[in-house]
Amino acid sequence: MDASVVIPTKNGGQRLASVLKAIFSQNTRYEYEVICIDSGSTDSTLDVIRSFPSCRLVQIAPEDFGHGRTRNLGASLSSGEFVIFVTQDALPASDRWLESFVDAMRLDDDIVGGFGRHLPYPDCNIIDSRNITNLFDTMGDENAVIYAEDPERYKVDPAYRQQLSFFSDNNACVRRKVFLEHPYPDIDFAEDQAWMKAMLGLGFKKVYCPGAQVYHSHNYRRKEYFMRCYDEYQALYQLFDGFLVIERWRAVPKRARDGIKADKAYVKSLGGSPWQKFRWNRFVTWRNWEFCVAGYLGGKSNTFSPEKRARFDRKFSQRLRQTKA
Repeated sequence: MDASVVIPTKNGGQRLASVLKAIFSQNTRYEYEVICIDSGSTDSTLDVIRSFPSCRLVQIAPEDFGHGRTRNLGASLSSGEFVIFVTQDALPASDRWLESFVDAMRLDDDIVGGFGRHLPYPDCNIIDSRNITNLFDTMGDENAVIYAEDPERYKVDPAYRQQLSFFSDNNACVRRKVFLEHPYPDIDFAEDQAWMKAMLGLGFKKVYCPGAQVYHSHNYRRKEYFMRCYDEYQALYQLFDGFLVIERWRAVPKRARDGIKADKAYVKSLGGSPWQKFRWNRFVTWRNWEFCVAGYLGGKSNTFSPEKRARFDRKFSQRLRQTKA
């Protein structure tokens, strides 16, 4: 078996149906299997999975789910040389998605993981659409093998480690043999980047594969966006040696105002009706404030007393609520 596609699922609905249809319609010379690990769906998800007879369904209790733990389980149940992790809402953009991943992973025996390009869905908000496009545009249009060319610097320079460790298992591929020896850490957030950070430190390589494209974006509501930013920057502080997106509280207003100014200029450049401009200007205003406040609090919460951090987590952490769900 060349590849195993592992998809954690829960209440994926019809979007999951589209994802599975695209995966089973791949135009490839490689042999592959698909494994869905469901953690307590209450909608039509199980029926959707069962409508694809070749798809293997594994069911676990909701309390047994973990972003790293569940993917580790999927890898242990797989038989492919490579394991492709994709989320239930990440839609392969072409029928060459799987082949692009496997081809890229076979460029070098030291490549332990690869990640593909994300494309915003057509209904994605204009700011996330711009940010997603710009992020992956900077990575180029060709397969790129990346590793710690300066191992000593990698050990001592947190910024260098952070720069190299980007990895997204919304759409990723790992070498199964190595992954089983070095599985994901059992943590609640950023398990993919924590793993890649460790792998690069061990001398392995990663590959960016722009041909393995998926549509993947979200239009988060205001509260959900705040909580995700809080969790993300709490995790990045722990992962990258005290990284803070904003170091001082008094710097928050200026950072927010600068972001609002830049985003409003972008809104203006797009044209549109006065009502559309008003709507998007209001959106970028709250969005920048939410990002700056949540990012600051998420990072700084690591320096709070255990009691104070627990209070902040109960109020602001989406991760904590999902864990308890």
